[in-house]
Amino acid sequence: MGTSGKKALQRLLQPSTELLSKVMLVGRPNVGKSALFNRLTRRREALVYNTPDSHVTRDVREGVAKLGDLRFRVMDTAGLETSAGSESVLARTAGITAAVLRECQIALFLIDGRTGLQPLDADVGKWLRKLAPHVRVKVLLNKAEGMHADANGALEAAMGEAHSLGFGAPVAVSAESGEGLADLYENLRPWVEEAQEEMLALQEEESLTEDKTVVEELKRVPLQLAIAGRPNVGKSTLLNALVCQERVLTGPEPGLTRDSIRVQFDYDGQTVYLVNTAGWMQRVKVKEGPAALSAMHARRNIQRAHVVALVLDAEEIAQTKKSMRHAEASLAQWVIQEGRGLVIVVNKMDLLSGRENAHLRSLVMRAVPEEIQKLLPQVTGVPVVFVSALEGKGRGAVMHNVNESYKRWCARLSTAKLNRWLSKVMSRHPRRGDKGYGAKVRYITQVKARPPTFVVFVSGAGKIDDTELRFFASSLREDFGLGGVPIRVLQRSSRDTRAT
Repeated sequence: MGTSGKKALQRLLQPSTELLSKVMLVGRPNVGKSALFNRLTRRREALVYNTPDSHVTRDVREGVAKLGDLRFRVMDTAGLETSAGSESVLARTAGITAAVLRECQIALFLIDGRTGLQPLDADVGKWLRKLAPHVRVKVLLNKAEGMHADANGALEAAMGEAHSLGFGAPVAVSAESGEGLADLYENLRPWVEEAQEEMLALQEEESLTEDKTVVEELKRVPLQLAIAGRPNVGKSTLLNALVCQERVLTGPEPGLTRDSIRVQFDYDGQTVYLVNTAGWMQRVKVKEGPAALSAMHARRNIQRAHVVALVLDAEEIAQTKKSMRHAEASLAQWVIQEGRGLVIVVNKMDLLSGRENAHLRSLVMRAVPEEIQKLLPQVTGVPVVFVSALEGKGRGAVMHNVNESYKRWCARLSTAKLNRWLSKVMSRHPRRGDKGYGAKVRYITQVKARPPTFVVFVSGAGKIDDTELRFFASSLREDFGLGGVPIRVLQRSSRDTRAT
């Protein structure tokens, strides 16, 4: 077996992220949880911004941590404040954090080494003992860079204060510089390995009752789905409805989501990586701060997606008699230009229920598909789904259309089938430029999928024009059922080997 074959086999034999132990980062606000998350995952995905009087992280963010040879799932959480009112944003984030904590095996409890132990740190410790007594807790004295060299014994004093929390000996680290990660590795390794063994044993028991083989599961390609749209259209509510769990914070306040939250779940045997992006904001309107970072992360996660679910507000459509604002139209066009599948989700249909709103409801359901077709004439058949995420209605319809769009996006057609199709198309619609020594179409082949991309080979002088390329694309979409996904048709001639 060659080197590439061995590497492919090793990737297949690597354990699924579902079998990795879960480690949660907890603590009061602004102790460096998101900075440590970025350090452990080796990616700058969590927003890190100095906001002493506010909060940047509001939802639970998940990633795969790489600490030496250890691999585990790490959860970044919102800062905890026990004094927050029951209806405040902070109180609701604490509820989400508590729900995810119960599924974890280990918690890293961060405190600020520069400011020392605070009364709120002690409250967080009590919160941990009460809600998750089964979770192993390791206290981290973060922001400890330079404290080892302090002749006044600042590090020893801070370590003594942290030890008084009752979770054993703390570990001094610096998420910004990476100091102390070797000590963290030594402390975490036995816990992570033990939790890993327990999860593997549980998986072996469950696998005895599964119908599908392990090889089939390992070879399954996860679907990358991104939820996008303007602020306050119900993106987070839709995510919670799709995963059947209150995973992200929701509420009437616009702009609650700041991080792009990634959640993994299974739907009808398909593994789905679902990303909830922050409200789409054009760069010209946000220059700096958490909002600017949110916009940048939203754009990056949409580029990574296979399919994008663009969420619209049904009530707003009924009031303005217009399906999309400029920002939404720009986003839809950009998604298609990036070569991603697109599904339009019209949310908040519950606000148009009842006999008195029957006319408005009918108007919205008729007008949205028509406007989408006018807005995106190059991509016919974009699916439009009408849902009420708050009531949990339409989950199946959304995922069905997402799955179908994903299948079309991954479609591959054989060269023989394509050229039989090409002969029929050319006989039905003969080209006007075939006389003399002009460019002549010889054959067509698909060079890649995701999205479907085809190359038309021509001979003779000149090239076929863009109108004919668009005709080929629309015919391919209609004859092979590839509606709703972008199709790229390029050309190559014997005189010019470059694709145009």
